[in-house]
Amino acid sequence: MSPFKASAAPTRSWEHFRFEVADGVATLTFDRPSKLNALTFEVYADLRDLLGELAALPQARVLLITGTGRGFSSGGDVHEIIGRLLEMEPGELIEFTRMTGTVTQRMRECPLPIIAAVNGVAAGAGAVIALAADLRLLARSASFAFLFTKVGLSGADMGSAYLLPRLIGAGRAMELLLLGDRVDAEQAVALGLASQVVEDAALASTAKSLARRLAEGPALAYAATKLLVTRELDMNLAASLELDTMTQAMLMRSRDHAEFYAAFKEGREPRWSGK
Repeated sequence: MSPFKASAAPTRSWEHFRFEVADGVATLTFDRPSKLNALTFEVYADLRDLLGELAALPQARVLLITGTGRGFSSGGDVHEIIGRLLEMEPGELIEFTRMTGTVTQRMRECPLPIIAAVNGVAAGAGAVIALAADLRLLARSASFAFLFTKVGLSGADMGSAYLLPRLIGAGRAMELLLLGDRVDAEQAVALGLASQVVEDAALASTAKSLARRLAEGPALAYAATKLLVTRELDMNLAASLELDTMTQAMLMRSRDHAEFYAAFKEGREPRWSGK
């Protein structure tokens, strides 16, 4: 979406998950099904870097994240991450936790809408990645578990203590983050943690349909909406209204807004350009 290009070319391939862009939809697929798509240091690093590049990919207008097999992501790999963390010095540990937090931050700051199609277990960091998305679609087999206290760590990991109360309320968030209990798909929707449950076989097609709808829509309006919702969580009403005012005034001069009016007059569907 950004017209400004750096000298370095975008990364052509990613080793630690599958990534492709087609018809405006960027799809990131966690691909360690035998490990329930457990995350490694390398997966985290690739996520951080991809999210930093995504806005500069002109062909990408929406990001869809999902997993292969029975899991979306079961969180950090016990042996490949936790075992190795126990051998690290404090400075290295800070570098790791800062990297995982950067994943969340870049998801929230990315101008593209992000859909998490949760196809099974979303636990620990996997649950937070789904939480940091803008929209969550669940297979009936999906479940969430914020497991951090069950491994002796704070439930406030990767921004979960910031995001979860704002999504489902402080009381419910405290319960999930303290206890780390499993939340099934129907409970997740009832709590407001997700928007829709579909049968497992229908998840991929439902998620792709939603992603295509977003990819074909007014990308600039979507980006502004995401930015304002994210920023206004920490603003008072006066500041929020001023930000709304300035943003709407600028969008009123956009090509997409003019295209809506032209399409309305001509009795046709708008042809959105995202500009």
